[in-house]
Amino acid sequence: MDKMKAVGLTRYLPIEDPKSLVDVVVEKPKATGHDILVKVAAISVNPVDTKVRAPKDKVEEVPKILGWDVAGIIEDAGPECSLFRPGDEVFYAGSIARQGGNSEYHLVDERIVGRKPASLNFAEAAALPLTSITAWEALFTRMSISQDPGANEGKVLLIIGAAGGVGSIATQLAKQAGLTVIGTASRPETVSWVKSMGADYTINHHDPLLPQLQAIGFPNVPYIFCLNALEKHWTGISEAVSPQGVVCAIDDPASPLDLKLLKQKSVTFVWEFMFTRSLYETDDMIEQHLLLNHIADAVDHQKLKTTLAEVLGPISAENVRQAHKLIESNRTIGKVVLEGFV
Repeated sequence: MDKMKAVGLTRYLPIEDPKSLVDVVVEKPKATGHDILVKVAAISVNPVDTKVRAPKDKVEEVPKILGWDVAGIIEDAGPECSLFRPGDEVFYAGSIARQGGNSEYHLVDERIVGRKPASLNFAEAAALPLTSITAWEALFTRMSISQDPGANEGKVLLIIGAAGGVGSIATQLAKQAGLTVIGTASRPETVSWVKSMGADYTINHHDPLLPQLQAIGFPNVPYIFCLNALEKHWTGISEAVSPQGVVCAIDDPASPLDLKLLKQKSVTFVWEFMFTRSLYETDDMIEQHLLLNHIADAVDHQKLKTTLAEVLGPISAENVRQAHKLIESNRTIGKVVLEGFV
């Protein structure tokens, strides 16, 4: 039986513990059905990795492999595949219900895979899939924002936590759609990054939102996309959102939210979870294939840019643990990527 290198876990431990993520050798999978087998060239690390790895009283008999951002080359394809063939370069986030991509080879359903942007290298491409799907689905599917710039003239989007991976892509997509974008950032380096992504204004998420919005001429905003600390910002969001506005969130609140704060304004609140389609194998899961191809086209036509901020080195347990530490610090800018196996 063929084997492959991977980074995995059998126990859920604090990231400071060297056994929290370890180098392992596991069986190399085979492509069947709609699956393609990808030779992994680069991976990126996201907050979902740290949430799945978070300490809990559970032991895995087979090493669990994390990693939901991959760029690589197809080595084999199942008999039901029609979108790709061996040799194609691809990028994708995968399914949280299956083993992740922190391995030499990875199985993924072709219907949630896109062609890698031709103008990017593998590291630059690996920074994009999960955040691009999240931002795209949040803005255009969940919040029902038009992609037509003419329809969005004078409309404003507030992105809370704009310097991270999702915020960086959401800012670019929103600007393409003709929205005025206000991004929150609290440090000089994050303010600079958010502006480099195209934000029209920045405000500080550590201070009350509404007075800052009013100071730059916005008494309220019709769209708010909250990317972290939802419970902390909930009252401020309810104050800042326009009557009949839309609020979208992606993080898990630490305490219950009082939805009544939105009632008087008839505000719509909606979640975005980019794994929904793959987790439930929805009838429209191929939309993520189409979405990623659209992202690739936008990148190749210089309408979008990668949000890669740092390449930590090759894919190893030591380097993946370092990436998890960076994510858990809540101070990352853009995306952290690892490339190749030693």
